[in-house]
This record gives sequence, C-alpha cells and structure tokens, in this order.
Amino acid sequence: MSEIRNDAVSAKQDHCASRGGKAIVTVACLLMAIVAVWVGLKARNAAREYRFIGVPIERNTITVSGEGRATSIPDIAQIEIGTAIERGTVAEAQGENTRIMNSIDVKLRELGVDKADVQTSNYSISPMYDWNEGRQSLRGYQVAQSLRVKVRNLDSIGEILGAAGELGANQVGGIEFTLDEPESVRQEARVEALKNAKSKAEALSEVVGVKLRRVVSFSESAYEPLYNIQYAARDMVLGMGGSESAPTVQPGSAEYVLTANVTYEIE
Repeated sequence: MSEIRNDAVSAKQDHCASRGGKAIVTVACLLMAIVAVWVGLKARNAAREYRFIGVPIERNTITVSGEGRATSIPDIAQIEIGTAIERGTVAEAQGENTRIMNSIDVKLRELGVDKADVQTSNYSISPMYDWNEGRQSLRGYQVAQSLRVKVRNLDSIGEILGAAGELGANQVGGIEFTLDEPESVRQEARVEALKNAKSKAEALSEVVGVKLRRVVSFSESAYEPLYNIQYAARDMVLGMGGSESAPTVQPGSAEYVLTANVTYEIE
C-alpha cells in the first residue's frame, strides 16, 4: 500500500512540475514577443529619422529685393610719390634717390603726415642700355622707388603734391580717395535696403492674400563708390616742379549702393 501511495505522490509532483514548466515557457514567450515588438518599433523610428536627415523642411516663402543708398564724402586719400633716377653707376643713382626721398620724408612730417601712414611700395635697380647698329651697350643704372602715402588732412593734398615735385620726385600720381571707416556708410545703406525690401514684401503679401512670418534668409551685394577726382592738368604739370607747385584737388562725393535680397516665410 505504501508503494502505491508513493507512486501517486510522485505522479502528482510530476504533473505539477509539468504545469510549472509550461507557465515558465509561456512567460518567456510573452517576454520575447514584447522584446520583438520593442525592437521593431525602435528600428522603424530609426528608419524614419534616417530618411528625414538632411531633407529641408518645406516652407512657403517669397523673396524680395530692396535697394539702399548712402552718400559718402571721403576722409582720406592715398597718393603715390616716387622717383626714377638714372646715373652712370648704381651708387650714384642710389645716392641721388636717397637724397630726394629723405627730403620728401622730412617734408611729409612737416605737413602732418604720420610716419605710420608712409609705406615703401616699390624699390628697384635696373641696368639701362643703348642700342647702336644692332649692338647693346650699358648706359647706366636706374634706381626707382615709390612711397604710398595716406593723407588724412585732405586740405594738405595740393601742398604735398607740390612739395614732392619741388624736391625732385618725378613719379607722382595714383590719387585715390576713400573712407577710413566705411562700415558706417554700409550700415546706413543696409538699413535703407532692408526697409525697402520689407515694404515690397508687405505690399506683395496684401495683393496675394498671405501673411508674412519671419525672415528665413538674407544676402546682400554692394556697389563700392568711385570718388570724383577733380584737378586741372595744368596743376599736375606745375606739381612736377613748376613755379606754382600746389595743384588744387577736390575729392568730391559718391553714393554707396547696397542691394538686399530677403526671403520671408508666409502662411
């Protein structure tokens, strides 16, 4: 009887173990299914993110251009002053060039030009030749030197040109007028251009029945002014050593023009 009872207990334990194993398998399968769904969702989201990376957001926009102008009067001038001295030897040509350029440098200081505003832009020594019946013979040597001078007191330009000629400079010219700080003029023109562009965009939005939102892009281009250099040819000749050696030079004025291209988002 005891053996029969033991067999019954063992059978019951096996049945319980079998039911417990099935439950574990069921839970494991459920967890695997959940993990599979989670991995699938992650993969789908990653694929969507990858598909949209680098793809620009579509917006409804309009682009208009505006023009701004600002009148500017130059406040500095750039002048080229130089010599081209020819002598029989290099030493002789260099000596004469040095004498002239040193005297010009001293005169520039006297006329209020700062040393930092004077720069040597060229210095060269070249042999000079004559041709006679197809044969070349050395005539001498030429020493050439040029100074780039920034003049901040525009009223002194004529006096500087005249003094340069009197002191022996034979290469004077290249006068350029400009602004020492041009950004203020650019900003003035830029503001006017943006106002003009906004006015055009508002008028266009009313016509087509849309609302302007924010600015999504902006670019600009500018026309750099060329100043009128007014002087008489006679004055420039006198500036090369004539009796009246102070030519009259007027810088004039110019208009700075800036075009702004503005893109607005609309709805």
